[in-house]
Amino acid sequence: MPAHYAFSETWELPSSPAAVHEVLVDVEYYPQWWPQVRAVAKLGEDDALLVCRSALPYDLEIVLHAVNRDLPTLEVGLGGDLDGFARWTLTPTPSGSRMVFEQEVVVRGLLGLASLPLRPVLTWNHRQMMLGCRQGLVTTVGSA
Repeated sequence: MPAHYAFSETWELPSSPAAVHEVLVDVEYYPQWWPQVRAVAKLGEDDALLVCRSALPYDLEIVLHAVNRDLPTLEVGLGGDLDGFARWTLTPTPSGSRMVFEQEVVVRGLLGLASLPLRPVLTWNHRQMMLGCRQGLVTTVGSA
């Protein structure tokens, strides 16, 4: 039985939704600011392959398919080692923007088979990845 995961985080960022949006839609540059995204290959106008590795010594190959690129909500379908979606919703605040990140996935392959007993470790690993995302995003949009 495949393992299902749902994640949600809300961040306050010191930049406008438009500035954050500009960085998030430019997937090819993720490795420059998001340390856990090791490589990106453009597969077509709406598709890309990401190779990610967080704290655990395991690479995830994730195929992204753009569903929506317009503010306030950016969404991609996920395939490859994960099947599901990731969504960023950006709204203005007096000091910048609020970003809500939502992700629902089913884990595929060998990691999927092992993920139920490893759920706490994999959840921690995802948190480490998202911490890298948040730190890189704040640094990148803060200097843009």
